Amino acid sequence: MFATVKQIFAPKNKDIRKRILFTLAVLFVFRLGTAIAIPGVNISSINNLGFFELLDVMGGGALSNVSIFALGVSPYITASIIIQLLEMDIVPYLAELSKQGGTGRAKLNQITRITGIILAFFQGYMFSFTYLKGHSAVEYMLFSLVLTAGTCFVMWLADQITSKGVGNGTSIIIMAGIVAGLPNMFKSAFVAFTAGSGDFGILLFALYVLVYVALIIGIIYIETSERRIPIQYSNKTTGTFAKNQNYIPFKLNSAGVMPVIFASILMSIPGVIAGFVNKEGLTNFVDKWLTMSSGTGFVLYIIFIFAFSYFYTFLQIKPKEMAENLNKNGGYIPGVRPGNETINYVNKVLKNLTVVGALGLAVIAALPIIFGIVTKLSRNISIGGTGMLIVIGVCLETYKQIESKLVSHTYKKGRRRNR
Repeated sequence: MFATVKQIFAPKNKDIRKRILFTLAVLFVFRLGTAIAIPGVNISSINNLGFFELLDVMGGGALSNVSIFALGVSPYITASIIIQLLEMDIVPYLAELSKQGGTGRAKLNQITRITGIILAFFQGYMFSFTYLKGHSAVEYMLFSLVLTAGTCFVMWLADQITSKGVGNGTSIIIMAGIVAGLPNMFKSAFVAFTAGSGDFGILLFALYVLVYVALIIGIIYIETSERRIPIQYSNKTTGTFAKNQNYIPFKLNSAGVMPVIFASILMSIPGVIAGFVNKEGLTNFVDKWLTMSSGTGFVLYIIFIFAFSYFYTFLQIKPKEMAENLNKNGGYIPGVRPGNETINYVNKVLKNLTVVGALGLAVIAALPIIFGIVTKLSRNISIGGTGMLIVIGVCLETYKQIESKLVSHTYKKGRRRNR
């Protein structure tokens, strides 16, 4: 089933329509906030953003506008990476919470938020001290508090989207910021290609657009590909199984677009630190070795994508729990014994799929950066390619959620009529 605009906004789907309109209203508030500058800051006196360009792209220009929403949800994402890593038996208390179901997840979410707010304050102070010159220590503290409050409000907006709107609120907020900056990115690319190059520059720009078309096709293919593992239940006859076969769908890229978001945020951290320390040696080192357009930085970015693809896949899909649930419900994979054999089989399938999925994701993420390096484009244009990847992934995930709500809505209506 492919949901159309007519189906989504049909009178019978009032709840879905309300959710979409609510999401759009929240995004309007977010975009309005990115245009409000921090009180007391002279925008014309701001230094070049430098290493903060990646965060600026993800925030839709909020950093360059010195907006109250300048930090966006990046501190929360950094906090979630830290907490999820610490859950892996590094901190026993957090590992125990992760095993306590819904209650434990709620506590972990609260801890992540508090950590995100603390990080927002430090990150806000680093940004203020580095790029807002000519202010006193008290003013820097006030700027940091305003930026922290802005991050708290953006996190609240993301929560509202998740609970009352459509899609994952954090991802939608990031996507909205990137989409807002896309017209300017393509305009900058066109100017860069055509400046003094004439028809050849237009040809290069056309090639640039084709790279993005290829990127869109590639990410759609990766996000929609899956491997179906057949499941049989001991309480069903062979005839019933043949007519209505059950299966577990494993996506080629189960982690979605989160590995790219996580990798992008991590790649921005050395630049943030270098900007705060403000030592020429460290700044040159980070610029030469740890940016996406440098050789080592590019390789590190790809490694991060692979690492987070594995990490996030096995965080979402736990083979041991899956095998136990199958066994409790009398289900099994044909030709595979319940218990350890099922766990090993699911592990093997997930690992093989993740290798292919992460490789595809890395290639797609690398294309715009390589194109930018070869054509000598400015850093913000090549970084924008990563943003496009995030946008496409989030759009697909949101569409699937809307589609599943439509299916669920239709199924419930059908059941009521049958009664």
